[in-house]
Amino acid sequence: MPVTDSAVSVRNVSKSYGQVEALRDLSLEFPRGQLTSLLGPSGCGKTTLLKIIAGLLPASSGTIEVGGKAVVGPGPDRAFVFQDFALLPWASVIRNVAFGLELRGVARSEREAKAEKYIREVGLAGFEKSFPHELSGGMRQRVGLARALSVDAQVLLLDEPFSAVDEQTRRKFQEDLIALVQNENKTFIFVTHSIEEAVYVSDQIAILLPRPSRVHEIIRPSISRAQGLGSIRRDPEYLDIVDEIWASLRSYVE
Repeated sequence: MPVTDSAVSVRNVSKSYGQVEALRDLSLEFPRGQLTSLLGPSGCGKTTLLKIIAGLLPASSGTIEVGGKAVVGPGPDRAFVFQDFALLPWASVIRNVAFGLELRGVARSEREAKAEKYIREVGLAGFEKSFPHELSGGMRQRVGLARALSVDAQVLLLDEPFSAVDEQTRRKFQEDLIALVQNENKTFIFVTHSIEEAVYVSDQIAILLPRPSRVHEIIRPSISRAQGLGSIRRDPEYLDIVDEIWASLRSYVE
């Protein structure tokens, strides 16, 4: 299915670090209101591309547009969820979630009301006054996700946000992420190393080749979620896509 409405457009982007060429002439469209996973071997440039879209790294060449406007640095239209949580250790959950709004000068009552909404949405109601050291790894990651949602950015950039949690928590996060995509009408760009996770949560999967990275293939799973999330992993199409992606990537895995 062609992309007709892109929230993010990556056009002919290259990135080099000295003599190391990370990305080469990479182009990719990210459909508005959907989740796109970036999938590929370790070191293939997934996080580099994510940081360029976020405006945290400059591209060596090419252009990035978000909402039709060129990216020249970080902006309020994008929010980043880091792999290592990046929480303020001295701040409560509600202060952490509201911190982006605090930096924008939003009044305390307004920012805390919005923070409370997203704390509930990610399943942390009752922990508003807790501090990061009092939370499990999975709970800290939920705080990071709630913080990204609270600033009302239209594009959420998630860098392997579930890699540090146990398998049971990871599966619950995956289900929650699907619900957020359906309910929030935002565009999610999701870096993962897991083929199964990408197929489970994604509307679109971009498979990247090893360095210098290019887009090898775009896959748009048409798995019906009306059957219930618990049935997806038994769906023949889900199993076929997982096998297809593994066959595509296995020669690049050392």
